[in-house]
Amino acid sequence: MKSENKLIGTGLLTAITASLCCITPVLALIAGTNGIASTFSWIEPFRPYLIGLTILVLGFAWYQKLKPQKEIDCECDTDEKPKFIQSKTFLAIVTVFAIIMLAFPYYSSIFYPDNKKEVVIVNQSNIQTVNFNVQGMTCAGCEESIKHAVNELDGIINVTPSYEKGSAMVEFDRSKTSKVAIEKAINSTGYKVIKDK
Repeated sequence: MKSENKLIGTGLLTAITASLCCITPVLALIAGTNGIASTFSWIEPFRPYLIGLTILVLGFAWYQKLKPQKEIDCECDTDEKPKFIQSKTFLAIVTVFAIIMLAFPYYSSIFYPDNKKEVVIVNQSNIQTVNFNVQGMTCAGCEESIKHAVNELDGIINVTPSYEKGSAMVEFDRSKTSKVAIEKAINSTGYKVIKDK
Protein backbone atom coordinates (compact mmCIF):
# COMPACT_ATOMS: atom_id res chain seq x y z
CA MET A 1 0.00 0.00 0.00
CA LYS A 2 2.85 2.38 0.73
CA SER A 3 4.27 1.72 -2.74
CA GLU A 4 0.90 2.69 -4.27
CA ASN A 5 0.91 5.96 -2.31
CA LYS A 6 4.44 6.66 -3.54
CA LEU A 7 3.36 5.97 -7.13
CA ILE A 8 0.40 8.31 -6.82
CA GLY A 9 2.57 11.01 -5.23
CA THR A 10 5.22 10.63 -7.94
CA GLY A 11 2.59 10.85 -10.69
CA LEU A 12 1.14 13.99 -9.17
CA LEU A 13 4.57 15.59 -8.70
CA THR A 14 5.70 14.88 -12.27
CA ALA A 15 2.42 16.26 -13.69
CA ILE A 16 2.79 19.49 -11.74
CA THR A 17 6.49 19.78 -12.62
CA ALA A 18 5.74 19.21 -16.33
CA SER A 19 3.37 22.19 -16.31
CA LEU A 20 5.31 24.44 -13.93
CA CYS A 21 6.82 26.44 -16.79
CA CYS A 22 3.29 27.26 -18.00
CA ILE A 23 1.67 27.79 -14.61
CA THR A 24 4.27 30.31 -13.40
CA PRO A 25 3.26 33.12 -15.83
CA VAL A 26 -0.36 32.87 -14.66
CA LEU A 27 0.67 32.85 -11.00
CA ALA A 28 2.95 35.84 -11.68
CA LEU A 29 0.03 37.75 -13.21
CA ILE A 30 -2.26 36.93 -10.29
CA ALA A 31 0.45 37.93 -7.79
CA GLY A 32 1.25 41.09 -9.76
CA THR A 33 4.88 40.08 -10.19
CA ASN A 34 5.27 39.68 -13.95
CA GLY A 35 9.05 39.59 -13.64
CA ILE A 36 9.00 35.98 -12.45
CA ALA A 37 6.92 34.74 -15.39
CA SER A 38 9.89 33.07 -17.07
CA THR A 39 11.38 31.55 -13.90
CA PHE A 40 10.69 27.93 -14.81
CA SER A 41 11.02 28.15 -18.59
CA TRP A 42 14.15 25.96 -18.32
CA ILE A 43 11.83 23.01 -17.56
CA GLU A 44 10.23 23.11 -21.03
CA PRO A 45 12.82 20.86 -22.77
CA PHE A 46 12.13 18.18 -20.13
CA ARG A 47 8.32 18.47 -20.43
CA PRO A 48 7.87 15.51 -22.86
CA TYR A 49 9.89 13.25 -20.53
CA LEU A 50 7.94 14.41 -17.47
CA ILE A 51 4.64 13.81 -19.30
CA GLY A 52 5.83 10.32 -20.25
CA LEU A 53 6.91 9.60 -16.68
CA THR A 54 3.54 10.82 -15.36
CA ILE A 55 1.69 8.50 -17.74
CA LEU A 56 3.92 5.54 -16.87
CA VAL A 57 3.68 6.06 -13.12
CA LEU A 58 -0.09 6.59 -13.07
CA GLY A 59 -0.58 3.71 -15.53
CA PHE A 60 1.39 1.42 -13.24
CA ALA A 61 -0.58 2.68 -10.21
CA TRP A 62 -3.83 1.80 -12.04
CA TYR A 63 -2.41 -1.60 -12.99
CA GLN A 64 -1.54 -2.26 -9.34
CA LYS A 65 -5.00 -1.11 -8.24
CA LEU A 66 -6.96 -3.16 -10.82
CA LYS A 67 -4.97 -6.41 -10.99
CA PRO A 68 -6.74 -9.38 -9.42
CA GLN A 69 -5.77 -10.07 -5.82
CA LYS A 70 -4.43 -13.53 -5.00
CA GLU A 71 -6.70 -15.59 -2.80
CA ILE A 72 -5.12 -16.53 0.51
CA ASP A 73 -6.49 -19.40 2.58
CA CYS A 74 -6.87 -17.61 5.84
CA GLU A 75 -9.49 -17.52 8.53
CA CYS A 76 -8.67 -13.86 9.24
CA ASP A 77 -11.14 -11.03 8.66
CA THR A 78 -10.13 -9.28 5.41
CA ASP A 79 -13.27 -7.23 4.76
CA GLU A 80 -11.53 -4.12 6.04
CA LYS A 81 -12.29 -1.14 3.82
CA PRO A 82 -9.16 0.63 2.47
CA LYS A 83 -8.39 4.18 3.52
CA PHE A 84 -9.55 6.90 1.11
CA ILE A 85 -5.96 7.67 0.07
CA GLN A 86 -5.62 4.02 -1.00
CA SER A 87 -8.93 3.88 -2.88
CA LYS A 88 -9.67 3.83 -6.61
CA THR A 89 -11.61 7.07 -6.10
CA PHE A 90 -8.51 8.86 -4.84
CA LEU A 91 -6.42 7.48 -7.70
CA ALA A 92 -9.11 8.66 -10.15
CA ILE A 93 -9.04 12.17 -8.61
CA VAL A 94 -5.24 12.29 -8.88
CA THR A 95 -5.40 11.06 -12.50
CA VAL A 96 -7.95 13.71 -13.48
CA PHE A 97 -5.88 16.40 -11.71
CA ALA A 98 -2.75 15.20 -13.55
CA ILE A 99 -4.57 15.43 -16.90
CA ILE A 100 -5.75 18.96 -16.06
CA MET A 101 -2.19 19.97 -15.14
CA LEU A 102 -0.66 18.41 -18.27
CA ALA A 103 -3.20 20.18 -20.50
CA PHE A 104 -2.67 23.56 -18.78
CA PRO A 105 -0.70 25.21 -21.63
CA TYR A 106 -3.67 24.70 -23.95
CA TYR A 107 -6.18 26.59 -21.81
CA SER A 108 -3.97 28.94 -19.77
CA SER A 109 -5.14 31.98 -21.78
CA ILE A 110 -8.50 31.96 -19.94
CA PHE A 111 -6.72 33.21 -16.81
CA TYR A 112 -5.51 36.41 -18.47
CA PRO A 113 -7.97 39.32 -18.46
CA ASP A 114 -8.63 40.96 -21.82
CA ASN A 115 -6.81 44.27 -21.40
CA LYS A 116 -6.75 45.26 -25.07
CA LYS A 117 -7.80 48.90 -25.44
CA GLU A 118 -9.59 50.62 -28.30
CA VAL A 119 -7.01 52.79 -30.05
CA VAL A 120 -8.11 55.90 -31.92
CA ILE A 121 -5.78 56.40 -34.86
CA VAL A 122 -5.34 60.10 -35.61
CA ASN A 123 -2.67 59.81 -38.28
CA GLN A 124 -2.11 56.58 -40.24
CA SER A 125 1.57 57.50 -40.74
CA ASN A 126 2.12 57.07 -36.97
CA ILE A 127 1.29 53.36 -37.16
CA GLN A 128 4.38 51.17 -36.89
CA THR A 129 4.85 47.40 -36.78
CA VAL A 130 7.93 45.97 -35.08
CA ASN A 131 8.97 42.34 -34.73
CA PHE A 132 10.78 41.75 -31.41
CA ASN A 133 12.95 38.64 -31.02
CA VAL A 134 12.07 37.27 -27.59
CA GLN A 135 14.07 34.70 -25.66
CA GLY A 136 12.56 32.32 -23.10
CA MET A 137 8.99 31.73 -24.33
CA THR A 138 8.07 28.04 -24.23
CA CYS A 139 4.28 27.80 -24.48
CA ALA A 140 0.99 29.62 -25.00
CA GLY A 141 1.09 30.79 -21.38
CA CYS A 142 4.31 32.69 -22.12
CA GLU A 143 2.65 34.31 -25.14
CA GLU A 144 -0.29 35.44 -23.02
CA SER A 145 2.03 36.91 -20.40
CA ILE A 146 3.78 39.05 -23.03
CA LYS A 147 0.51 40.01 -24.72
CA HIS A 148 -0.93 41.12 -21.38
CA ALA A 149 2.14 43.20 -20.43
CA VAL A 150 2.35 44.97 -23.81
CA ASN A 151 -1.40 45.68 -23.94
CA GLU A 152 -1.02 47.64 -20.69
CA LEU A 153 0.69 50.38 -22.72
CA ASP A 154 -1.27 53.12 -24.51
CA GLY A 155 -1.37 53.07 -28.30
CA ILE A 156 -1.04 49.30 -28.76
CA ILE A 157 -3.12 48.14 -31.71
CA ASN A 158 -2.16 44.49 -31.93
CA VAL A 159 0.27 42.10 -30.19
CA THR A 160 1.05 38.71 -31.71
CA PRO A 161 3.66 36.76 -29.73
CA SER A 162 4.82 33.33 -30.94
CA TYR A 163 6.81 30.99 -28.74
CA GLU A 164 7.50 28.77 -31.76
CA LYS A 165 9.16 31.63 -33.65
CA GLY A 166 10.59 33.26 -30.51
CA SER A 167 9.12 36.61 -31.48
CA ALA A 168 6.43 39.17 -30.74
CA MET A 169 4.95 41.23 -33.58
CA VAL A 170 3.61 44.52 -32.19
CA GLU A 171 1.57 47.08 -34.12
CA PHE A 172 1.35 50.41 -32.31
CA ASP A 173 0.79 54.15 -32.63
CA ARG A 174 4.25 55.66 -32.17
CA SER A 175 2.70 59.00 -31.12
CA LYS A 176 1.39 57.25 -27.98
CA THR A 177 4.13 54.73 -27.15
CA SER A 178 7.59 53.76 -28.34
CA LYS A 179 9.63 50.75 -29.32
CA VAL A 180 11.69 51.22 -26.15
CA ALA A 181 8.57 51.20 -23.93
CA ILE A 182 7.34 48.01 -25.60
CA GLU A 183 10.74 46.38 -25.14
CA LYS A 184 10.68 47.33 -21.43
CA ALA A 185 7.16 45.85 -21.09
CA ILE A 186 8.31 42.57 -22.65
CA ASN A 187 11.45 42.47 -20.50
CA SER A 188 9.34 43.15 -17.37
CA THR A 189 7.78 39.69 -17.79
CA GLY A 190 11.14 37.98 -17.38
CA TYR A 191 11.43 37.09 -21.06
CA LYS A 192 14.14 39.03 -22.84
CA VAL A 193 14.13 40.97 -26.10
CA ILE A 194 17.21 40.02 -28.09
CA LYS A 195 18.78 42.88 -30.02
CA ASP A 196 19.37 42.38 -33.73
CA LYS A 197 23.03 41.99 -34.55
